[in-house]
Amino acid sequence: MRRRPLLGLLGAVVFVPPPFVTTARAQGAGPVPVITGFYQSLEKVMRAGATSPFKARYDMLAPAVDQAFDLATIMAVSVGARWASLDAGVRAGLSDMFRVYFIASYVANFDHFDGERFEVSGETRTIGTDQVLQTRIVPKTGTGGIRLDYLMRQGEQGWRAVDVLADGTISRVAVQRSDFRAILGRDTNTAALLDSLRRKVADLSGGALS
Repeated sequence: MRRRPLLGLLGAVVFVPPPFVTTARAQGAGPVPVITGFYQSLEKVMRAGATSPFKARYDMLAPAVDQAFDLATIMAVSVGARWASLDAGVRAGLSDMFRVYFIASYVANFDHFDGERFEVSGETRTIGTDQVLQTRIVPKTGTGGIRLDYLMRQGEQGWRAVDVLADGTISRVAVQRSDFRAILGRDTNTAALLDSLRRKVADLSGGALS
C-alpha cells in the first residue's frame, strides 16, 4: 500500500476502509446518512483495490465525494478572503482542479482492504449552525482506532461536510489554508497554486489523471 498524506492532513498514516458500522440513531435524517453513504462508496473503491485502474476507482468515488462534501466552501475557506476578489474564470479553474485533487487523495490512500471497519456515531455536537459527526476507523483487532470527525453544514443541497478533523481537533482546512497561503504569496499567485494542485494530482494518480 502506498503511503501518502491523506487530504493534506493525516501525515503518513494510511487508512484501509472497512465495512462500516452505524449506531441506531444513524438511521435517521440528518448528516449521518451522508457520511455513511460516502463510506459505502469508499469501501467499494477499496475492495476494487490497487489492481484496478486508478481512473476507474476515481470515477467510482467521484459522485460520492460530490454528495458528501461542499468542495466550493472548502476551497473558498482554504484560499481565504482573497477568493472573492479573483476572476470568475480563475475561481472556476482552481475549483475544478481542487476537486480532482480532493478525490484523487482518497483514491490514492484508500487502495487496500484489510479487515478494519468504519464506525459512524449517531451522536453529533453543535458548533454554531454546524454539526460535528464523529467516526472512527477501528482495526480488525477491535482495539484502539483512529478518530475522524466531519464538520457538517446544511445548505440548499442538504448536509455536506465542510471540514475533516483528525483526532477530533486537527482541521484539514486550517492546514490546507496555511499551505495555500504560502503558495499564493502576497500577490495571489493563482498560477502557482493551480500548478501545485496539478503536480499533486499527477503524483497521487501516478500520471493517470495528468
